[in-house]
Amino acid sequence: MISQSFRVQGDAQLSGMIQPQGAKNEALMIVSAVLLTDKKVTVRNIPDILDIQKQLELLKGLGVKIERINDSDYTFQADDIDMEHLYSEAYLDNAKRIRGSVMLIGPLLARFKKALLPKPGGDKIGRRRLDTHFLGFEKLGAKFEYNDENDQFYIVGDKLKGAYILMDEISVTGTANVVMGAVLSEGITQIYNAACEPYIQQLCKMLNNMGARISGVGSNLLTIHGVASLGGTEHTILPDMIEIGSFIGLAAMTQSSLTITNVSVPNLGVIPSTFEKLGVKLEIQGDNIYVPAQDMYEIQSFIDGSIMTIYDAPWPGFTPDLLSIILVIATQARGSILIHQKMFESRLFFVDKLIEMGAKIILCDPHRATVIGLERKSQLRGIRMSSPDIRAGVSLLIAALSAKGSSIISNIHQIDRGYQNIDGRLNALGAQIERFSE
Repeated sequence: MISQSFRVQGDAQLSGMIQPQGAKNEALMIVSAVLLTDKKVTVRNIPDILDIQKQLELLKGLGVKIERINDSDYTFQADDIDMEHLYSEAYLDNAKRIRGSVMLIGPLLARFKKALLPKPGGDKIGRRRLDTHFLGFEKLGAKFEYNDENDQFYIVGDKLKGAYILMDEISVTGTANVVMGAVLSEGITQIYNAACEPYIQQLCKMLNNMGARISGVGSNLLTIHGVASLGGTEHTILPDMIEIGSFIGLAAMTQSSLTITNVSVPNLGVIPSTFEKLGVKLEIQGDNIYVPAQDMYEIQSFIDGSIMTIYDAPWPGFTPDLLSIILVIATQARGSILIHQKMFESRLFFVDKLIEMGAKIILCDPHRATVIGLERKSQLRGIRMSSPDIRAGVSLLIAALSAKGSSIISNIHQIDRGYQNIDGRLNALGAQIERFSE
C-alpha cells in the first residue's frame, strides 16, 4: 500500500488570514443524527476530511440520500434505509476503520430498534471504552451482546422507555449517543453527569429544531421528553476549536503574524486564556483572533510561584485535543511547564520525536511531561518522523515548520483524518509543505 508523507521546510515565516474548517467532532454527531428522521436535513460547514468522508460512506451504504450542495454544505434524507446492509462485509469493514461509526448506534436503535457495530478504530491514544454508551442504552431498555470472536456489538430495543441515567463518565460521544437514543423513547429521560461541550449543545439544538424536547442544554443535567417522530431542519456546524488552537500554536511557534477568522469566540471557552498562560499574545477582533508575531513568550507561574501546570478536563475545562499543541509551543518558551494528560493514556508518547528534534522534555509517566523551554537559544532540528494520531501529527507538523532544515512526516493520513487540505492552506500563508508518496 502506497502511503503519503509531508516534506516540510523549516524556518517558516507565515502571514495572512486563515479560516477554520467546520468542527470534526460536531460533524460526526450531526451527520449521524440525520438517521432519526425520514425528512430532509440540510447541514452546512461540514469539513472535507477523511473521517467525515468515511462516515458519509457508511450513511450512503445504509441508503441515506446525500446531495452535496457545495464544498461544505449537504442535504440528507434517510427515508429508505436498508438495515440488512449492517451485516454486509462492506459496512463492517468501513465501520471498524473509524471511531465515529459508534455514533450511528443511538439513531439506529431509536428509529429502527436495532444496531450492529464492529469494534471501531480511530486514534491510538489508549483505551477508549464504550461501556458508557451501552450502559445508557440498557437503562432505556435495550439489550446488547458482544461477540469477542469477531469484535462486534449487537444491540436491540423494541420499546425504549425514558429513564434516569447517571453517566459513569463524562463522555462526549456517550452523551451524544444516549441523547439520540432517548429523543424517540417513550416518557422522560434524565441524563446526569452529561458532557456539555459545544458539540453536545449543537446536537441538542439541532434535535430541538427537528421537534425533540431537550432542556438543560449546556449543563450536565439533560432532560428529554420523548416524542413520536422528528422532522427536517437546517443546521450550521461551528468552526473547529481544535483547528483554531492549532493555528494559534503555529503562529507562536513560527514567530508569525496570523489572523484566524470567524472563530465563534463565545464557544472557545478557556482555550484563548490557556494559550495566554504560556505568554502567547492574542487580540480578539470581533469574531476573529489576531496573533501577532512574538520573538519570545514566557510561561506564567501560579500566584504562589509554583510551576505552571496545564491539564485536560471535561468542558468547560481545557480540551485534551489541544494539549499536544501546548506541549510543542512550550518547547521554545521561556520557563518550564508540567503537561498533565489525564483523560488518555498514550497521547504523550509522541514526545520522543520532539526530544530527537532537540526539545528538553522529561516524560514522567504516560500521563505527565515536564517541558523546559529553550527560550529560542537552540532551534529544533528537522528529522524524519511518523504521525501517530491526528493531534500529535499536527503538533509535529508545527514543530517541523519551526525547525532548522527540513523534516519528513510519514503516515499523514492520520493528519488528513482531522485537518482539511492542511498543506494547501498553510502553503497559502507562506509555508513550504510538499505532499509525496513513498
